[in-house]
Amino acid sequence: MIPTQLCQESPLALNIDPRVNMPGDFATPIPGLSLFRRDRPAPPSVCMVEPSLILVGRGEKRLWIGGEGHSYDRSRFLVTSLDLPANSEVLVASPEQPCVGLVLKLDVGMLAEVIAMGGLPATRNRAVGTGAGIGNMSPALEGALDRLLALLDEPEAIPVLAPLILREIHYRLLDSDQGARLRQITAVDGQGYRIAKAIDWLKVNYAAVLRIDELAARVQMSAPTFHHHFRQLTAMSPLQYQKWLRLNEARRLMLIEHLDVSRAAFAVGYESPSQFSREYGRLFGTAPSRDMALLRGQPFEA
Repeated sequence: MIPTQLCQESPLALNIDPRVNMPGDFATPIPGLSLFRRDRPAPPSVCMVEPSLILVGRGEKRLWIGGEGHSYDRSRFLVTSLDLPANSEVLVASPEQPCVGLVLKLDVGMLAEVIAMGGLPATRNRAVGTGAGIGNMSPALEGALDRLLALLDEPEAIPVLAPLILREIHYRLLDSDQGARLRQITAVDGQGYRIAKAIDWLKVNYAAVLRIDELAARVQMSAPTFHHHFRQLTAMSPLQYQKWLRLNEARRLMLIEHLDVSRAAFAVGYESPSQFSREYGRLFGTAPSRDMALLRGQPFEA
């Protein structure tokens, strides 16, 4: 016999379903909130995940960071505390039972404000691994998210009520089993906060020559300590992170701005188009020209 709880649709799924009538990703009038729908399982695809709460109301997904997979479904949410290069995989979905869910970008300033107000239980100062983790959904968190989604039916109320509900959601996350992970990016004297600042610099200066000593000094860390914590939190070295940023920006330049391979390579800081093509192929699984043809639905001639 199928357990009763598996036969029942979650309130979040019922709330999201009418708002996503086809596969894709959908922005909403609520700042930072987007919805998604997937109609079939899909292999891992390259993505950048900002500090976010990600959950599904139906189905199952997995986020790969480094070699570690984080699976989540209607009972478990994914939270990320840094901008993380990752691969997103759809595990369970069908046209009859699509995988639907939401992504809510976290407001680091709001997290800090909620912490400063007090009232949250103390957490032990311990390492929490990478900048992503899986938490257990609570009725209180699910209720707040359901009320946030319901505001989409009252657009005139969003400016007034959405900030209040968003603050509650941030409180519920800090009070969850993932609270320690989120606290690490709000403490200005903590390693997570400093790595986040280094990531902000890399995102702006991805085409520049990366000197680890200088970047470590910029965020007031020694080079060995910086390198260790950067890899611990992102599952990448700083150089690997910069390479990921460069290759994804080059992909955007070729796809959206129609730059050729050489021009895209030079634009993101590569000195050798052949090296660029080799590294591009390792990340995306195919050569740049073939990848563009596939993305545009065009035939490819070698």
